[in-house]
Amino acid sequence: MSDWEKYSIIIQSTKKEFNRQKRKGLNRNGNNPTTDKNQNRQKNANNISDRHNGKNKGFYQKRADAVISVVAAVISLFITPPSVKLFAGIEWHTLATLFMMLTVLEGFKSENIFRPLLKLAGGIGSMTALSLFLVFSVFFSSMLVTNDVSLIIFVPLTIMLFRAGDKEKYILPVITLENIAAIRGSLLMPFGSPHNLFIYGKSGVSAWEFVKFMFPIWILSAALLIVFVLLLYSRDIKQCTGINDLSFTGTWEKDRSFHRMAYVTIFAVVLWTIVSRSSLWPLVAAGVAVAVFFIDRRILVKTDYLLLLTFFCFFVFSSSISSNPAIAGLLAKAVDGHEYVCSILLSMVISNVPTSIVLLPYAKNLGALIYGVNTVGLCSIIGSLCSLINYRIYVREYPGQGGKFLKTFMLICLAFFALVAIPGYFLSLSGI
Repeated sequence: MSDWEKYSIIIQSTKKEFNRQKRKGLNRNGNNPTTDKNQNRQKNANNISDRHNGKNKGFYQKRADAVISVVAAVISLFITPPSVKLFAGIEWHTLATLFMMLTVLEGFKSENIFRPLLKLAGGIGSMTALSLFLVFSVFFSSMLVTNDVSLIIFVPLTIMLFRAGDKEKYILPVITLENIAAIRGSLLMPFGSPHNLFIYGKSGVSAWEFVKFMFPIWILSAALLIVFVLLLYSRDIKQCTGINDLSFTGTWEKDRSFHRMAYVTIFAVVLWTIVSRSSLWPLVAAGVAVAVFFIDRRILVKTDYLLLLTFFCFFVFSSSISSNPAIAGLLAKAVDGHEYVCSILLSMVISNVPTSIVLLPYAKNLGALIYGVNTVGLCSIIGSLCSLINYRIYVREYPGQGGKFLKTFMLICLAFFALVAIPGYFLSLSGI
């Protein structure tokens, strides 16, 4: 048999085998095409399901604080049924102030109004100096514009600067230190926070006496913040920021000068409303909404209404708890002589502003009460609602990283709390 005849037999055998496999419904890889189609359909269905589950998971990760606050508010309404008194106890002033600041600062971001401040901070050479600059900017500004507002201003700037220098690993520890700075810086002034203002108004002491009483723990906190920043960069105290190009600060368009001036003017009016404690805040809030609508209505869409909802729900929860007669009676028995500890423990559940309102009628040592409500923010993210603002700003920039924030927040804040809690207790015993 010739080679050609052998080759023909092989070809024919191969064709027969191929046809036989084809009749059995198998492809060249030995797989059934029908089965493949079914498997592909199943795979696509699984992928769709995974994407759907992933979206649901992402939704809860990004909005965990809002979901928790809504659940807490609903549960609290079963404890204390809704009433005019309950809703009157909600901090509408705080919500209005938060709305104004969030809206105006969205306008600032849109028009790049923080460009001069970014250029100033971007020119700082070392990470240690830059972090000290940012932390103490929060520390001192919080005394005048409240701790909430100072974080709304400086935390986004910190994120922008550290991204520009490829130093994102330091964002969480530094904004946590800024959180501490906001809480501890604002405690010096009677109007540094809503709870300070409330207790100061009921105490009958002068502003100077208030400042003198708070000064020792304030200066101790400032010293500890310096130590914590130095420890953060202890391996390389002169580490460079890595910001070699200030192009990230952007430019100013000449035809947008009116918009920039408008937002700066609105911001000044809002600050005046905050610092002066004006009773005209409802009109100012409405005026801000109208003004921004005519300047650029898109800004109103960008405002973080989810954060406003979170605060509203926590206020409903705290107002409901504090309005319950049985709970109020229990607190009256527990607080006498234990104002410092009780204010910390209760604030961990309902935050420091409602705690101040609830415990003040039963507190004999107002100094211990005010020291306690200004300390709890170091051991609970609920303790001071400015911490929730910090959390929301971070998770908007880094979705799904809420757990990472809480881990870093608790680690650093508890270390700080351990160093100031006992000195605070003994300082509070003298009374205001």
